[in-house]
Amino acid sequence: MLMKRLIIICEGQTEQEFCNVLLAPFFSQIGISLQAPLIKKSHGGIVNWDSLKSEIEKYLCCEKDVLLTTLIDYYGIEASHRFPQWNKAQEIVDKCKRLDFIEEAMKNDIDENLCVRFMPYIQLHEFEGLLFNNKEVFYNQIAAEELVGKDELESVFNDFDNPEMINNSVETSPSHRLERIIKGYNKIVYGVCLAEAIGLARIREKSPRFNRWLDILCAALQK
Repeated sequence: MLMKRLIIICEGQTEQEFCNVLLAPFFSQIGISLQAPLIKKSHGGIVNWDSLKSEIEKYLCCEKDVLLTTLIDYYGIEASHRFPQWNKAQEIVDKCKRLDFIEEAMKNDIDENLCVRFMPYIQLHEFEGLLFNNKEVFYNQIAAEELVGKDELESVFNDFDNPEMINNSVETSPSHRLERIIKGYNKIVYGVCLAEAIGLARIREKSPRFNRWLDILCAALQK
């Protein structure tokens, strides 16, 4: 059966705007209608797994023809959120394989009659990492007086060929770097502005895990 609708449950407004502005037109080209609701009761952040699981299953029960995925950050998820197999996943050193393991555990924890239409995705390390895909976009889109962290900007691009690997600590997470690089950084406004200027094709080219997610969704939606 050809899936005609896609729901991406988003952690926050930045992810939601990204879906509406960049991903919706992309999926529309292959005849797919995209809906990007925020996680309920999250106040712009992650919630515990039981709450998210309940929301996922409600969508899948009510929307029989929809494929559902998530766009949530690895940064910010704690053991206290009780994601399935979380503690075991922390034993896996490779972060990409670790997230693959968690995503598979999420899928397996969904009702067996519904999980075939659930394709979980966790962004490594957080959505804002995708904005470090083209250095020139910062210089072209951000006013000179607002681009106050040029040295750190240059350092990030020199140190990370794959922006998804930018660290996930309080000091080194992509969002905290952006707050230092751009004076008065507003994650929703600047996030979408930078993402649009970079373009989805470039983001996919430089961010292999994100690119694979879109490939998986496209394949599932066109079966």
